Amino acid sequence: MDKLWAPWRVSYIHKKRQKGCIFCRAARDKNGHYVIFKTEHSLAMLNIFPYNNGHVMVAPIRHVKSLSDFSNEQKLDLFDCVLRVQRLLGKVLKPHGYNIGINISAEAGAGIPGHLHIHIVPRWKGDTNFMPVVAGTKVISQSLSQLYKQLKR
Repeated sequence: MDKLWAPWRVSYIHKKRQKGCIFCRAARDKNGHYVIFKTEHSLAMLNIFPYNNGHVMVAPIRHVKSLSDFSNEQKLDLFDCVLRVQRLLGKVLKPHGYNIGINISAEAGAGIPGHLHIHIVPRWKGDTNFMPVVAGTKVISQSLSQLYKQLKR
């Protein structure tokens, strides 16, 4: 069996899992959690378990699990954040396209089902290669801290 050495991933494997909602913690904390920006009603943060380089999640600051729980002002703010992230990723990473989606409920694939969030995943022509198919391994080409510094600039 071939091996792909990724020693930087050991910090994720051994990371102590905190209790509670990651989005609520990120909204309360002034630093950390890879939060790129906050608005009055929403926040944008890097996904520390990305599907692809530049994978960002946009979440309301208020802990809600359904779009029907939002005021019109909160919905507008949330989707303005999605567009802001898309423009920022376009400027910094220059992807060819995006997957943007919401998983509502654990059965629909939500890893954090109690706090609604939107995934923005940059895509490039050829970013799907043989590794996931043959080896069941996804290669992420950039570290989170390096990407975070680029996006914060």
